[in-house]
Amino acid sequence: MKIAIVHEWVTVIAGSESCFKEFTEIYPDADIFLLVSDEKSLEKLNIDPSRVTNSFVQKLPKAKTKWKNYLPLFPYAIEQFDLSEYDVIISSSHSVAKGVITNASQIHICYIHSPIRYAWDLYHQYIKESNLAKGIKGVFAKGILHYIRRWDLGTANGVDEFIPNSNYIKKRVWRTYRRESYKVIYPPVAVYDFTLNEDKEDFYLAASRLVPYKKIDLIVDAFSKMPNKKLVVIGDGPESKKIKSKAGTNVKVLGHQEFEVLKDYMQRAKAFVFAAEEDFGIIPIEAQACGTPVIAFGKGGSLETVKGKFITQSIEANDTGVYFDKQNIDSLTDAIYYFEENYTKFNPIKIREFALTFDKNIFKDNIKRTFAEIIEKYKAQKN
Repeated sequence: MKIAIVHEWVTVIAGSESCFKEFTEIYPDADIFLLVSDEKSLEKLNIDPSRVTNSFVQKLPKAKTKWKNYLPLFPYAIEQFDLSEYDVIISSSHSVAKGVITNASQIHICYIHSPIRYAWDLYHQYIKESNLAKGIKGVFAKGILHYIRRWDLGTANGVDEFIPNSNYIKKRVWRTYRRESYKVIYPPVAVYDFTLNEDKEDFYLAASRLVPYKKIDLIVDAFSKMPNKKLVVIGDGPESKKIKSKAGTNVKVLGHQEFEVLKDYMQRAKAFVFAAEEDFGIIPIEAQACGTPVIAFGKGGSLETVKGKFITQSIEANDTGVYFDKQNIDSLTDAIYYFEENYTKFNPIKIREFALTFDKNIFKDNIKRTFAEIIEKYKAQKN
């Protein structure tokens, strides 16, 4: 049985790349197809470049660093991969990977991280934050995204089974494509890379790439209005200057830090603060693997990755955090005060036990078993 694995780009290592890496290890003989990649990132994922076929985007100017500039070409580029010799196609998709062209005798399984965010759920936010609401560029961008939505909708018919990475994404797959999912399988988290620490210190931690939808500015604004509470922010990105300008004397913005530094802060923090509406959200699980409770925006993947309560509810013995219901300062500060009132009810050992349920070996076992079921089912149908 010949297998192809399709992913969008391997130029930065994030959550979807962790899943992609596991697929390449589960199926070590599979060939790999990418829009664009760089050798350093492939090396970090322990992927032999000889297994990889890149699209023509790879040869375009500055494609390895400015790949998003070529968004209008992505649908066409993904369709140029000739996968006709493969029996099974596994797409790891958060953009266009699921749009590869397959034939009726092939089995196409899509592990979906999200329908294309900037074309669907985050469309208006993307247009606004990119200053594309008006002008000729705006008209062009909106036209391209309209085309991508239509293309994306049509390519859903080429997928035999969707495996979403959370129940939140399962709902979005149904809303976007009107397709039922085969099964939810949570992404892999390297929870054993993190160590339990029961001795917490008197500071809060936020860590993320500093981009608008992560809402780090909201967290900094909230703590700047609570000068008696300390916040440490780790991460860099386009909003770095903005975040630093908002930081009060009780807020330390450390920029990018190596893994061991991040891990140390995660272990010692009183709580980890997470304000984004994520599809899943791996970093809150990493914090919980250190025994650190999480204060999270109560929408999206956080409802699955944090076992929390809203401030109108009572904390229970196995809870791992607190939710706030609106992405504004008042809602977040209310959650922080509620967390502090109930701080002694959180058990670092129980918090870590919950995080361990997302271990990457559990992911691998689920993927192997589920993909084998799907392949067996469709072999019978297509033969």
